[in-house]
Amino acid sequence: MKREIIQTKDGSTSIHLIDWNETYHSKFGAIQEAYHVFIKSGFELFENKNISILEIGFGTGLNALITFLEASKTNQKINYVAVEAYPVAIEEALQMNYVSELQVNADVYEKMHQADWELETKLSDSFYLTKRQQFIEDISDENQYDLIYFDAFGFRVQPDLWSLSIFKKMYRALKINGIIVTYACRTTIKNDMIESGFTVEKLPGAPGKREMLRATKK
Repeated sequence: MKREIIQTKDGSTSIHLIDWNETYHSKFGAIQEAYHVFIKSGFELFENKNISILEIGFGTGLNALITFLEASKTNQKINYVAVEAYPVAIEEALQMNYVSELQVNADVYEKMHQADWELETKLSDSFYLTKRQQFIEDISDENQYDLIYFDAFGFRVQPDLWSLSIFKKMYRALKINGIIVTYACRTTIKNDMIESGFTVEKLPGAPGKREMLRATKK
């Protein structure tokens, strides 16, 4: 599939899949969206707690990087598991401008992408990353995570990744009172989350998107 690196409206870069006309992040701002959806609406609810996070769609590693940055401010211990079926090539990932935009040590971002798949990598004394090359359909974790970042490609191009069966897997993967956050807010997605057992709420979306979803396993 043809790909190109683009600059989003907040100055941060993303990858555009030309054939699908789909981007890895919001064209209104990659970093801006990541902070709004996954940090402000998810991670910050676990202030000063040691937690396990499951990310659906490791992609360029942006969500992992900003979570690392935020966790380092509070010394939270983070077990971060990222699932990705089709990994971004290291060479392409390192063309992203997140290091300069976020003013972070380049070594951390590079280490994330150089880390072996299926093995736990220690990024700091309090942040451990495990990347799994795996299809979402094959996830079988149960009661493992406090927080899920659901960042799959959009419903328009991959509706099967937003199905009832997938959200049942997400529900099983979470601990009681665990939370899943996503940039999406289609009625069918919300209904499938509810049918899976989640308590669902709509929140204001990132710039360029009216609403997003957050759901809790009670």
